[in-house]
Amino acid sequence: MAGELAGHAGDAANHGIDLIPIVALLAAAAIAVPIFKRLGLGSVLGYLAAGLLLGPSGIALIADPSSVLAASELGVVLFLFIIGLEMEPSKLWALRKQIFGLGVIQVGLCGALLTGVGILLGFAPVVAFVFGMGFVLTSTAIVMQILGERGELNSPSGQKMVSVLLLEDLAIVPLLGVVALLAPHEEISLTTRLISVGVAVGAIVLLIFLGRRIMNPFFGILSRAKVREVMTAGALLVVLGAGLLFQLSGLSMAMGAFMAGVLLSTSTFRHQLEADVEPFRGLLLGLFFLAVGMSLDLGIVGENWQIIALSVVAYMLVKAVAIYVIARVLKSDHAEALERAVLMGQGGEFAFVLYTTAVTAGIIDGPTNAIFTATVIVSMVLTPFAIIAMQKLMPKRVQSLDGVELADGLNGSVLMIGFGRFGQIASQSLLGKGHKVSIIDNDVEMIQAAQPFGFKIYYGDGTRLDVLHAAGAGNADLVLVCVNKKDDATKIAQLLRHEFPLVKVMVRSYDRGHAIELREIGVDFELRETFESALQFGAHAIRVMGADEIEIEEMIEGVRVRDRARFEAQVLGGVTAGTGLLLSNAEDQARESGIAPTVKPVAAEEKEERAN
Repeated sequence: MAGELAGHAGDAANHGIDLIPIVALLAAAAIAVPIFKRLGLGSVLGYLAAGLLLGPSGIALIADPSSVLAASELGVVLFLFIIGLEMEPSKLWALRKQIFGLGVIQVGLCGALLTGVGILLGFAPVVAFVFGMGFVLTSTAIVMQILGERGELNSPSGQKMVSVLLLEDLAIVPLLGVVALLAPHEEISLTTRLISVGVAVGAIVLLIFLGRRIMNPFFGILSRAKVREVMTAGALLVVLGAGLLFQLSGLSMAMGAFMAGVLLSTSTFRHQLEADVEPFRGLLLGLFFLAVGMSLDLGIVGENWQIIALSVVAYMLVKAVAIYVIARVLKSDHAEALERAVLMGQGGEFAFVLYTTAVTAGIIDGPTNAIFTATVIVSMVLTPFAIIAMQKLMPKRVQSLDGVELADGLNGSVLMIGFGRFGQIASQSLLGKGHKVSIIDNDVEMIQAAQPFGFKIYYGDGTRLDVLHAAGAGNADLVLVCVNKKDDATKIAQLLRHEFPLVKVMVRSYDRGHAIELREIGVDFELRETFESALQFGAHAIRVMGADEIEIEEMIEGVRVRDRARFEAQVLGGVTAGTGLLLSNAEDQARESGIAPTVKPVAAEEKEERAN
């Protein structure tokens, strides 16, 4: 079957562009990546598996992975450019202690230990260094995905891991330079070496000059053309031009792209550049992982399974123990240190970049690269399972309640559940009128942050009936449910309606569907969290466009009336009911076609009724 496909591919190539490998790569990625993400194994492993299937170790549809790998390395170049764009001096300064403190300690110590492990496994010191430093670079894709799914990216423990990942992303740049220096060279004269160093320094100085003096005016000229593809072409020109400049001067293309990104990190066109480059970066980086998967020789892996298995166990164990010890020494508790060790104990995608560069430089050969790459891939596969095991074995982390009082025996006439952005604003009117307001929340950090501003917030989870009793819900005249999570708001409303039927209940609703659900539960009042702010936003918009205050008041009241009528229709007839009450820009098209609009603004209808 594989031979027939290869034969068809050859016939297609003779008649023009050979689309079979391209279609196969796209199809494999489109199928494998969603499957692997659904299994919790991440998109990177999906790309690797798809590449393995298509490569020489699979159906051999693509017999020369090196050609794909060479082109796809541009994805790494673009990725480093985007990392550079994120490296604003102010951001680096704010995270300096975690990035250049914790990050450097973790990368340096783990790198030294893993290099030692490599030597003990029988590799030459230089090869062991490349192996160990590649494994130090944790998978950003896996860790960021897990933290994002948990909502922990901005938590203190999450910020520490993000800072280390940032330092590791930065570390790939000098590591690529070190690999180039470690590459075996023929004996060359001192003069030639000095010329090479001078050329490299000259390239760096030239790029800094262009970045500070030329790039911003250059993009200003392109932006005035108001042609999107020209800006995209300019962005790619800068990235690839910087990479080419560094490559010709004997440095790394990736390092040139990274420096270009740093120089443009404070540019007014930074976000536009990132948006222009991102699609190419994602596609080419995915292609890079596909090519890595195709390059994995299962025959070599099978012949060396003992050393690969030993390497996976030794490297993951040593790295995880080192991370745990560093975390504990730097005052993290046991649970946080263990979580960081498990999450960051694997190798990552940048190891493939480093190993591929080492092959090109002649430091390691193909079979050794296959062993190293397989070790990293297996460690990435094992990480999700290690996380599952940790979650089952570890007791659930309990928040420290130091300095925080539990809700117990509260007796305010108003009970507010949730004191985030919405609740903070809603409380001001009640407090201004002198009402006694009891406030509970289950976010300890928020409670502690509110204390310096004079607020007394009690710790309590409003989804628990015992907490509602302790917070005084049964004696309150009014309960305000202002929590962020839609499901929690619904559960609290259900408990309040069932257990305290005489208490008036007002709820912050998430969207229209949630509002209908709350109405069916029987709350006294609900308000979509963005409704009134959006109305005021629209009011100012028509003010800017020339409407006077009377017209604005009539129009906004008309929107409210139509919205209430539509909402009542939806409660009775489902979410699609009352669609005719919505004003639509399709009316403008209808007028241009000579068709009368079907809906009049309510304010206009009321004027007609008063006139009649």
